[in-house]
Amino acid sequence: MLQAPVSTPDLQEPHRRGSPGLRRVNLALFAAGLTTFMSLYCTQALLPALSHVFGVSPATSSLLVSLATGTLALAVVPVSSLSERFGRTRVMLVSSVTAAALGLLMPLSPSFPALAAIRAVQGIALAGVPAVAMAYLADEVHPEALGGAMGRYIAGNTVGGLLGRLVPGFVTDLAGWRWALGVTALLSLLLTLAFWALLPRSRFFRRSAAGGGHLPRHLADPGMRRLYLVGLVLMGAFVTVYNYLGYRLIAAPFGLPQSLAALVFVMYLAGTFSSPAAGSLADRIGRRPVMLGACLVTAAGLLLTLPNSLPVVGAGLLVMTAGFFAAHSVASGWVGRRASAGKAQASALYLFCYYLGSSVGGSAGGLAYEHGRWPATVAYALVLVTAALVAAAGLRERVTAGPSRD
Repeated sequence: MLQAPVSTPDLQEPHRRGSPGLRRVNLALFAAGLTTFMSLYCTQALLPALSHVFGVSPATSSLLVSLATGTLALAVVPVSSLSERFGRTRVMLVSSVTAAALGLLMPLSPSFPALAAIRAVQGIALAGVPAVAMAYLADEVHPEALGGAMGRYIAGNTVGGLLGRLVPGFVTDLAGWRWALGVTALLSLLLTLAFWALLPRSRFFRRSAAGGGHLPRHLADPGMRRLYLVGLVLMGAFVTVYNYLGYRLIAAPFGLPQSLAALVFVMYLAGTFSSPAAGSLADRIGRRPVMLGACLVTAAGLLLTLPNSLPVVGAGLLVMTAGFFAAHSVASGWVGRRASAGKAQASALYLFCYYLGSSVGGSAGGLAYEHGRWPATVAYALVLVTAALVAAAGLRERVTAGPSRD
């Protein structure tokens, strides 16, 4: 049975920067981010091909991304409550194995509705890792190292998202979309086994019967609400760009083949570097200035994607991706630090908004693309980034434990 031992708190201190324990935590959660986000976004690079195969519009095809992120958003809060009762490690491991098994069913789908149904169920299964990972880090990692650890976990998310788009994109040209999804599912299963082998047991987790009892407290905190809004709108803008840029690149004036269009996802590597860097910088100079700067960088990158020049579009995507993941790293770490109790629910509410932004915001972006092509898509994304910037501008760091000062 997949189960990691859960102990009561001991006299050891949380993992500090540079310790062997923290290195193992970082490796385990890096693998968790890889497998989760490979599975979550494995259909995104295939959207133009699946539109053609199944005869559906870009907005309809994007449901293969939106359904998974939408059901994940709905499941993330209940799953986080389960982790308060049954333990962080157990929930993460069961979730990742179940999601990998569902991934193996996708290549067998006989129709678009069947594939969409599997994606919806897979989104629920995937909820366990993102719902619990941030709370696990907040429990087990010393506050002085939490920003960096959160950034490395998110770096794993970016590499997983990159592989989940590149691998299917390349395999599709060689062997078709079914083989593309099958190869991705096998890689996800191998990474899940690595995660299981590496993950240290929880040492500071305390079982709680509170369930969702902390949710009203988090929602009553104005600072938390601002952080949740940042996650919602930034993710909506980000997913919109990556959902529909492929359609632009395979059409005139670019006319790229599917395998080359998939290379835009290499830009995810920008987030692999920017997320831990932003987290560590926020630990040193404060979260608010880093988040404001990251939002401005994201907006600048969006504007650079407007010209019909492939190098400029690529540069804009690189800048936008770096800014987005920097902001997400800071916001997610800030939620864990701000919550004095019910950390799993606090993180889960952030992720609910984050993936709701992916699901609803990403699909709404499809309407912008269908009606005004790329200029309308960029305008829509800029409105969302502006909302994030306004929300972040009103945030303040807490200087003492206790009621919010926002």
